[in-house]
Amino acid sequence: MGVVIKVGMADLKTGKAPDILTTLGLGSCIGIALWDPVTKIGGLAHVMLPDSTKIRNNSNIAKFADTGITELVRQMETLGVSKKRLVAKIAGGARMFEVSGSTSVGNIGEKNAIASKQKLKELGIPILAEDTGLNYGRTVELNCANGDYVIKAVGKSVKTI
Repeated sequence: MGVVIKVGMADLKTGKAPDILTTLGLGSCIGIALWDPVTKIGGLAHVMLPDSTKIRNNSNIAKFADTGITELVRQMETLGVSKKRLVAKIAGGARMFEVSGSTSVGNIGEKNAIASKQKLKELGIPILAEDTGLNYGRTVELNCANGDYVIKAVGKSVKTI
């Protein structure tokens, strides 16, 4: 039996098969799951904001898509993962609040999704699947044994991507 490893908001963790990495309550945040099918090592980042360069005092690198993904890859490489083998799945990025007009707060979820995809592309990590957008929160679980990314949302059927 693996261990269930909880990832908090603005947090990132790694695990190895048969561990399960989980994060609760992704609203506008994005859960970025990285997995190496050879070593069966996985990583999960719960990022809240798209861009660390726009914020002062950004000491929490896991909070931002740009620095959080880079750090997660770095930690996984120290565990023996080859970046060339990594694959990604992402979820979250919901539009949780209806805001009139085009305020930057209104669609932070979409910005998080775009920033996450951009950073993964820069790093050459393919995104195999995603479940982003819409207007509901998600809880996700990455199974390090097989790379399944299970998405649960209130009132919705469980989805595996």
